[in-house]
Amino acid sequence: MTNPELPAWPADESSPFRRSEVSTRIGRGDEVFERAARDVLRWKVKTRSGFTVPVARPVSPGTELTITARVVGIPVHEPVQVVSVVATGSRVGFSYRTLPGHPVVGEEAFIVHREGEDVFLTIRSLTSPAPQQPWRALYLLLRLAQRVARRRYLRALR
Repeated sequence: MTNPELPAWPADESSPFRRSEVSTRIGRGDEVFERAARDVLRWKVKTRSGFTVPVARPVSPGTELTITARVVGIPVHEPVQVVSVVATGSRVGFSYRTLPGHPVVGEEAFIVHREGEDVFLTIRSLTSPAPQQPWRALYLLLRLAQRVARRRYLRALR
C-alpha cells in the first residue's frame, strides 16, 4: 500500500484512506546516507520522535510489536506489523500496518533515498478511523497528532 520500494507512489482514488506523503532533505553524501539508512532500519525515526519501541534489532518483515506514544503523560499503545523492507544502494526503508487496538487503521512507511548526492527522508501514510471507541470518536484529534508526529519524523534523522 505505501510501497517503500517505489520511487513514485501512485495515487489510488478509490482508496478509503487519507493519504499523506512528505519529504525533507537530511543531508548530502555517502556518510549521511549510510547513517540515515542504518538509523531508519533501527526505528530511530520513531524513537527520536518521542515513541518507545520495544526492540533494538533492525526491522524485518512480519515482525509484530507495540509502539508506545505518550500523550499528556498517558501511554497510547500502537500495535503494528512490519509489512515490507527495502534496502538498495539508493533506497532504504520499511512500512508497517496497524493491527487491531491501534488508534487508527492504516499503514506508514519511512524511506531514506538518494537523488544524486542529496539524501532525503520520505514519510508515506494511509489512515482511516479505527472501528473501536474511544479512538473512532477521537479521529480528528488523532489526525492532528499525526501532523505533529510527521514534523518530528522529518527532523529525526538530521
